[in-house]
Order: sequence, then C-alpha cells, then structure tokens
Amino acid sequence: MKFLDEYRDAALAQKFAREIRRLTTRPWTIMEVCGGQTHAIVKFGIDELLPGQITLIHGPGCPVCVTPLEIIDAALEIAARPEVIFTSFGDMLRVPGSTTDLLSVRAAGGDVRVVYSPLDAVKLARQHPTREVVFFGVGFETTAPATALAVLQAARQQLNNFSMLVSHVLVPPAIEALMSAPECRVQAFLAAGHVCAVMGYEEYPPLAAKYHVPMVVTGFEPLDLLQGILMAVRQLESGRAEVENQYARSVRRAGNVPAQALIRQVFRIVPRKWRGLGEIPRSGLGLAEAYAAFDAEQKFGRSTRPAQEPAECLAGLVLQGLKKPGECPAFGSRCTPEHPLGATMVSSEGACAAYYRYRRPSTPESGL
Repeated sequence: MKFLDEYRDAALAQKFAREIRRLTTRPWTIMEVCGGQTHAIVKFGIDELLPGQITLIHGPGCPVCVTPLEIIDAALEIAARPEVIFTSFGDMLRVPGSTTDLLSVRAAGGDVRVVYSPLDAVKLARQHPTREVVFFGVGFETTAPATALAVLQAARQQLNNFSMLVSHVLVPPAIEALMSAPECRVQAFLAAGHVCAVMGYEEYPPLAAKYHVPMVVTGFEPLDLLQGILMAVRQLESGRAEVENQYARSVRRAGNVPAQALIRQVFRIVPRKWRGLGEIPRSGLGLAEAYAAFDAEQKFGRSTRPAQEPAECLAGLVLQGLKKPGECPAFGSRCTPEHPLGATMVSSEGACAAYYRYRRPSTPESGL
C-alpha cells in the first residue's frame, strides 16, 4: 500500500538496527509515550532487533488506561440513568470500574452507544430532544479539538440536553511527573507523534534541558520507530539532550494552531488524577466557565466515593514503566481481554493488550 509499505521495508529496518548496534556502547533505557507506538513495537518485534544494551519501556501512553477509576465510576452512574443516552468511543465500554463496566450497564438496559466522533453525540442530542445525551470525552491533546468542536456546535444549536464527561489529559506534565519520581530510570523519550501534530513540541525543550533527557518526536511505523530510537541513541552516546523531530512529514514545531485555538477557547487547564501516577498538577482539561452548562459532572452530580484498584493488578506500575505486562502474576491467567483486571488489558492501546495479543507464551492448555 502506497505511503505504508515504504515505512515497513525490512531491508531498511535491518540497516537502522545495524546502525543502532554499531553506535551503542553502554546500556540505555528509552520510553515511548504512546500506546500506538507500544503496539507497533511489540507487533513488529522492534525491541527484538535492538542490541541487548537498549531497553524499551512503555509509559502512560494510553488515554483510556490512565483514566482513573473515579471517572469510570462517574460514567457508570450517569449511563445507568433512564433518561440518559450515554455515548463513548468503543474502547471505554470494557474498561472496568469499581464494580462493573459500561458494556454491563448496557446489557442491564442502559442506553450506552458507541460513536466514532463526539459530533455524532451532538447529532443524537438534536434527534432526541427529550433525552439527555452525554459524551465521554477521553484522550490526550489529539482528540481534544474534536471534543471542543462538539461543545461549540451544541452551544450554537442551544442543545440544553447535551453534556460532556471530560477526562482529557496533557502529555508534558505527565513526562515531568515521571522524571521527577525517584524510581525513574528513563534516559530518553520517544514523544507521541499524533499529540505533537496537534500541539507541536515547543513545550519539550525546557523538559529536555531540565532533566537532561533526549526527546525524539516519533511516528508509528517500524521505520519511524527504529529511526527515532537511532536518533535518541546518537544523543545519548554523545551526551546531548535535545528535542528532535523524526516525524517531520506530519509534525511542525508550532503544531496545528487552529486546533490549539479551539482547545483554549473551550477548555481550561485543571489538575487531573492519572491511573498509576496519581494527581498531576495542570495535567488535564476541564470545560471553561463559559461552557459549564455542558459539564455532565455539574449537571448530574458526581459520587465522591473513593475507588480502589484491584490489589493484584499491576497496571499502575506498567503505566509508570516500572513493570512490563509479563511480570504481572495475573497476566494471561486471571487477567485477559475477556476478564480484565485493569484498563491496560482491554484498551486497544494498552500495553497488556499488546503483549497478550503478540507475546503471550504458548501453553499446553491453550493449544497455542
């Protein structure tokens, strides 16, 4: 396929891998901050092409996975209300809350619908004026412009029956939280190309300088990833800590300025709790005061009951890059995509889901 096959060229991949091996003289630990990159690394065996000194670890790059239990529980309460049509992207339906998930709420009679865009939810609100339509707005900066546009359209159409449960999060504060942690072992980052396509990467040079850590904006195909790793290794071996852009075909330093303007118009920056990382200051987006009427938490109220992660689930440590999925005793046995203990096993961008699909060990019982 044109514009895809050329980024999966095996000969070029081996060439990048040989150059990485030639340059590497000592151990280095590199984190990718994107669930799509994690899946590509595991699917295509990118890590297996690298020298043993290079360790790739997976960060909090799955927005579904970092959504805290408290927000999931709020979604479950709202979705169970008889007057509500609750809409969400498909990934969220199987994410476990404290007691159940959205798919089970739907099975019990709740009107829970999968949409492909928040604008679909606006259309539903227009079509069902006697129902309350709620959209679950989850994601990094990548999806925030579409959420903002939906709010603007609802405001222009005076759709008083439309609201948002917002759980958007911002990547740079999470990187800073990771680097500030005493147990952090990250020496370089592969920054998420799709986030930078929207926001640019002007926020990254101060972080690279403060923590003396190279950051390479990287795409999602095998050659993107291998070139991004090569660029990171070159910096590490030469003692540099700069921001470089491997994904130049899609990312500009300033990003998508009109999309950023939409985000600034509709949202304000708020503290946000992340699953596995705790509350991070200025790491989330909440609706601005001018659009508070579309805030589902204000419209329906929100339970303040504390939520506790399952004790045997190591998703929090996986999201911090401190554990890999296979190190969890429950992985592939008590925790599977059909019966997940945590979001990292059920999301299409979750690290545990990637390892289950592509790296699950064969067992006599399974016949695999």
